Amino acid sequence: QVQLVESGGALVQAGGSLRLSCAASGSLFNRDTMGWYRQPPGKQRNLVAFHIRSSNTTGYPDSSVKGRFAISRDNADAKNTLYLQMQSLQPEDTAVYYCNLVPPVAPWGQGTQVTVAS
Repeated sequence: QVQLVESGGALVQAGGSLRLSCAASGSLFNRDTMGWYRQPPGKQRNLVAFHIRSSNTTGYPDSSVKGRFAISRDNADAKNTLYLQMQSLQPEDTAVYYCNLVPPVAPWGQGTQVTVAS
C-alpha cells in the first residue's frame, strides 16, 4: 500500500528548531527523488527541499530556507524515513508540511503542522 506519514510538527518560538519525519512505504522510498513541501495558510503548496537518492544530493528551491533547513534520508535497517531538520524558524515558516516524490505523484499524507510564534 502506498503511504506517506509525516510527523514532528509543533508550536515553537521564533528562532527555535524542529525535525520533521516522513515514513514512506518501501515502494515509494526507493524512488530517486523525494522532497518536503509546505502549504502556508491560504497559499499554495510548494516544494522547499528535495533529496536525490542516486547521487545523495540535496536541493532547496525555496531560497528562504537555504542555510536553515536540511533534508536527509535514512534507509538503514529498513527505516525508510525522510527528515527535514529546521533551524532558526521564523513566523513565515508556519505551514502544513508534507513529504512526497518529486514531482508529487504519490497520494498526499495528512501533513504535519508547524506553527512558529513571534
